[in-house]
Amino acid sequence: MMTASDSAPAWRPLADRMRPQTAEELVGQSHLLGADKPLARLLRADPLHSAILWGPPGSGKTTVARLVAHTAEAQFIGLSAVMAGVKDIRSAVEQARAESSGLLPRATVLFLDEVHRFNKAQQDAFLPFVEDGTLTFIGATTENPSFALNNALLSRARTYVLKPLGSDDLILLLKRALEDTERGLGAQDLCIDERNLRLLAAAADGDARRALNLLELAASLTATEGDKTAEITDAIVADVMVGGLRRFDRQGDIFYDQISALHKAVRGSDPDAALYWFARMLDGGCDPEYVARRVLRMASEDIGNADPRALSIALDAWAVYERLGSPEGELALAQAVVYLACAAKSNAVYRALQSAQADAVELGTLEVPLQLRNAPTRLMKSLGHGRDYRYAHNESDAFAAGETYFPEGMAERLYYEPVNRGLEIKIAEKLAQLRQANAQAREQRRDDQDTA
Repeated sequence: MMTASDSAPAWRPLADRMRPQTAEELVGQSHLLGADKPLARLLRADPLHSAILWGPPGSGKTTVARLVAHTAEAQFIGLSAVMAGVKDIRSAVEQARAESSGLLPRATVLFLDEVHRFNKAQQDAFLPFVEDGTLTFIGATTENPSFALNNALLSRARTYVLKPLGSDDLILLLKRALEDTERGLGAQDLCIDERNLRLLAAAADGDARRALNLLELAASLTATEGDKTAEITDAIVADVMVGGLRRFDRQGDIFYDQISALHKAVRGSDPDAALYWFARMLDGGCDPEYVARRVLRMASEDIGNADPRALSIALDAWAVYERLGSPEGELALAQAVVYLACAAKSNAVYRALQSAQADAVELGTLEVPLQLRNAPTRLMKSLGHGRDYRYAHNESDAFAAGETYFPEGMAERLYYEPVNRGLEIKIAEKLAQLRQANAQAREQRRDDQDTA
């Protein structure tokens, strides 16, 4: 049941008219809608429970919520977190109480679209009423609930992850709309070939609402020709597809998922996949300078000293982009992405820094040994600053064998362990020689002390 505010206007968009009215009309989400799947049970109200529906636009979140209420023969109250507030929640609670205490008591499903827009206090406002069963809460979000929603709310609702619709699912929806004479466009006697249907589905990019909107726009353009059997031509399809962008949220999960995929493709030494994700981010409208910053990070985190040139190439690519802009400068960034993907990999410096940072926190403020302190004044020299310091350049091979540079009382650490790839092979060999020289010098020092 809809509230008065949900009453439909005289004209409704095709996407709203074609909204599935039964669970059987739903398309996609096969991972959730199988016979024994949890969302299928919710749609049968078996049992009715609070839920979070997480998925991209046009994946069916609102439709699922409405169908749940319909199947359970419950009152449906729909709100949007963009416009609603605590006052609206209180009003919904009053409606729910009135409905449950009437002559024919019914449950109430409160659907809150864009639930991630509510702050903590607003989310907390309806928790007691979910807890005591006054209403069943269904929230819809395009953002990761782990970050966008309170733990208290998450613990009271089951989370379902909806996926974007596949091309075949969207084509099925478009064909239904073309054939349906009551809710769809069947009465207009439209024709469109399979290829153009697939183009519209591809342009919708997994979004059922967008697919139906594109079809409705195309149908409106054919109406101006006045043909009895109007054809949605190649030219019309091309017109309605102009300016369409793939799904990309500059601050949401899709954004971070794609940059994660780019980073992992580079780390995995797959230049082709790395280029694909780079192109996807540009296609979605990502700022290329953001990608440049992340590529610079990859050069240090995943390549490091195995190929120090990677850092310079990443910096140069960023500088080229700053000078040329888009689209010319994007080629330099692509060059850097490919180089990094093909370069020898090492996260030895990254791991070493993490270990050193952990010790810095755990061990507290250990004093700098006197011989390592600077002594710019006579007082500091008289206090022993810099005394017995061995200047490495005055030593054989510019290395003061046996010296230690850690604080007194702190055991020496081996944070940096080069990998057996790229330049770090040579670095490892050099460090092994230096560490052996240290060990020999210290053993000799102990022998001398024993003799003395």
